[in-house]
Amino acid sequence: MAVEEHISQIRSGLTYQLSDQDPEETQEWMDSFDSLVESQGTERAQFIIRSLLQRAGAKSVGVPHVTTTDYVNTIPVDQEPEFPGDEAIERRYRAFMRWNAAIMVHRAQNPAIGVGGHISTYAGAATLYEVGFNHFFRGKNHPGGGDQVFFQGHASPGMYARAFVEGRLSEEDMDGFRQEHSKEGHALPSYPHPRSLPDFWEFPTVSMGIGPANAIYQAQLNRYLQNRGIKDTSDQQVWAFLGDGEMDEPESRGFLQLAANEKLDNLNFVINCNLQRLDGPVRGNGKIMQELEAFFRGAGWNVIKVTWGREWDALLEADKSNALVDIMNQTPDGDYQTYKAESGAFVREHFFGQRPETKELVADMSDDEIWNLKRGGHDYHKVYAAYKAAVEFKGKPTVILAKTVKGYGLGSHFEARNATHQMKKLTMEDLKGFRDHLRIPITDEQLEADLYSPPYYRPSEDSDEYKYLMERRSALGGAVPSRRKETSVKLPLPGDKAYAIAKRGSGKQQAATTMAFVRLLKDLMRDKEFGHRIVPIVPDESRTFGMDSFFPTAKIYNPAGQNYLSVDRDLVLAYKESPQGQLIHPGINEAGAVAAFTAAGTSYSTHDEPLIPIYVFYSMFGFQRTGDQFWAAGDQMTRGFIIGATAGRTTLTGEGLQHADGHSPILASTNPAVITYDPAYGYEIGHIMRSGLDRMYGGNHADPNVMYYLTVYNEPISQPAEPENVDTEGIIKGIHLLKEATTDGPRAQLLASGVAVPWALEAQQILADEWGVSADVWSVTSWNELARDGMNADAEVLIDPSKARRTPYVTSKLESTPGPVIATTDYMRAVPEQIRPYVPGEFHTLGADGFGFSDTRAAARRFFKIDAHSLVVQTLQSLVERGEIPADTAVKAHAKYDLNNPNAGKSGNAGGDA
Repeated sequence: MAVEEHISQIRSGLTYQLSDQDPEETQEWMDSFDSLVESQGTERAQFIIRSLLQRAGAKSVGVPHVTTTDYVNTIPVDQEPEFPGDEAIERRYRAFMRWNAAIMVHRAQNPAIGVGGHISTYAGAATLYEVGFNHFFRGKNHPGGGDQVFFQGHASPGMYARAFVEGRLSEEDMDGFRQEHSKEGHALPSYPHPRSLPDFWEFPTVSMGIGPANAIYQAQLNRYLQNRGIKDTSDQQVWAFLGDGEMDEPESRGFLQLAANEKLDNLNFVINCNLQRLDGPVRGNGKIMQELEAFFRGAGWNVIKVTWGREWDALLEADKSNALVDIMNQTPDGDYQTYKAESGAFVREHFFGQRPETKELVADMSDDEIWNLKRGGHDYHKVYAAYKAAVEFKGKPTVILAKTVKGYGLGSHFEARNATHQMKKLTMEDLKGFRDHLRIPITDEQLEADLYSPPYYRPSEDSDEYKYLMERRSALGGAVPSRRKETSVKLPLPGDKAYAIAKRGSGKQQAATTMAFVRLLKDLMRDKEFGHRIVPIVPDESRTFGMDSFFPTAKIYNPAGQNYLSVDRDLVLAYKESPQGQLIHPGINEAGAVAAFTAAGTSYSTHDEPLIPIYVFYSMFGFQRTGDQFWAAGDQMTRGFIIGATAGRTTLTGEGLQHADGHSPILASTNPAVITYDPAYGYEIGHIMRSGLDRMYGGNHADPNVMYYLTVYNEPISQPAEPENVDTEGIIKGIHLLKEATTDGPRAQLLASGVAVPWALEAQQILADEWGVSADVWSVTSWNELARDGMNADAEVLIDPSKARRTPYVTSKLESTPGPVIATTDYMRAVPEQIRPYVPGEFHTLGADGFGFSDTRAAARRFFKIDAHSLVVQTLQSLVERGEIPADTAVKAHAKYDLNNPNAGKSGNAGGDA
């Protein structure tokens, strides 16, 4: 690689491609600028430079966009604010926390336990957190409402260590780290898991990339609450602590434009740039801080670099030739990592020794003094200045790039080593060296008593350290992290009137279940006491789902309003944006929509303001694309409705393989927090929605922290009115008898869900009219819940074998029904197969297994053999095998219906928008 090419990767490259035709004149300009800085300061110099750049543009002088700056601190020394705290005392108790964090993980490595843990991340980031805890992070008792802080997942031992020093956790709690059931009552989960520690953690972050995404949408939700008049969030900040390696995740960078476009100056990213991934350097041949600076600047963020500690200030001031800055700019991260794993003498030779003038800069410094030249992320003054500048900056979100050393202070075996992320044990030599470095008042005898049980350290409550620490937290509004388990706001749930439309049916018209749902949602949103709490979230498919009717009334949320003349302004359903808009429209962005869903669905906890997010999406692009985020949403105890619209493998005609969802209920079944339904009719949807609202927001259910997933379809069908004496319990629990057979003959039971229910009704009629078979039709609203209930019944026996086995719900429904049971859906066989162990007697399933494809509904259903006639043939085959009808009956039916010919399919119509 040429030198110029190498430099261009790690510097802004403002001048290296241009020749200097008059070096003497250039030097005069430089001298003049230096004189300006020395006489009037950097702030005046910034104004002059910006004015010159503005004039250059006006004169058509080409000046490249500056995406990176020199590899030095963004905030000049003369613009640093005075540090307001007692740095000495803060450093003393920070040492206690760093010690306790490491000892907690080390004690968990007792050979009898060996549950793992990470100590190097927090060791390197302790200053970043402590400056925040002491001066910035507001708790829930703060008059402004408190901040939301997304802690870096692997740094969790540091948060536990602080809570221990504060007295929030006991020594027994600390020893319960990563032993959530064996130390029940005194257990700490490995990472920030709200579901595991619901009064402590707020945000799950350790699945990398989800923290940054959710933090951005949390900041958006704060402004949404403000703009819609639900809560004043103007004094609340969102902080997200991230690793530089984590920024390689697409989700970490994928939503930056939202934060910039919406001017979320309530959002602060703090990226711990220790230059290391889990196994090696992030950019060994490059510079991750420079790369991130360019990326965030280009995305419209305010960027603050905290590169060097105060010990470098005098050297940089003396660097008149810029030789030191040039070396800083050109040194790749792989070398910076190596320097911190070596010694002061090594740094003198290999870093400063690159040029005579930089070697001279440190000629009077000892090797120890050179080794003590710290990185900016370990300097209280530099970090405080960056945080203060971030919270005071207006108009843009801020990212702070703080350079640190992974494993800082843990000793030479840990600091900056490639394997430090996996290192969890300290030798006796490490323990003593770490203790001495931190000046912890623990004796050699205490350490030597048991290598795996070195003592924790907590100052007495009358000590200066404890008093200062607690005074700072009190002034900032209480403990952080801390989670509110439940809202104090009692939500008035809608009454019967809101559900009337769902019970009514579609009359002479046909309506897809998507439309039935949208009509119900519209009435729920009209409820005066409740409707404004609903947050519809749709990633740019509102018209597909018939939700464009929301545009003129509910409007689309945009904090800037609508400052353009809409092309469809004359239409009744014109696109309309507003700061008070209710509908969140993330664009073609399912991952962003789930992040918005999570923020809104946990507002009951973060803001004490319950919201009901209703995320409507193209079914295929739900759990398949964003399953990890839904898992984190479950961890965060999100509440709300997930609507998989345009569902089914054959119902979405013409769209093809990557749009045909035949498996999302199976994916959803893997999430314990998701309650999955596949309703066939509007009245079923009404009962499910009402039950869900009562469970999640009624305040009486033992487990309200769930998400309801409903699949709905775009195929118009005749929606029946709710029958009298409808089996509401069966709809909620997962199965109800829809239509009994009215003829005599061999008996069978037909089970179907969602869009397949009309096929079962069609098959019932064909079986009666053409084959003399008497079949009952059941609507299975939830295969998943029936299976979950059955598995729970099995598990209960193992918990207490003395109790009689409970009969699963689906078993109780079918155990007295005669004949074989045959099930069909618009999903793969694995969906109905979930209930096989709990179906009494003979059970057969049909399914759309394999990839989907583009074709008509009828042809696709016949190809997969899930349609009405396939259901008929399978029923007849089952009765043949039971000896209840002649042996050739199924063969005749197969030939009669030309079952292997897709063109012979008849189940379905061509209506509905794709």
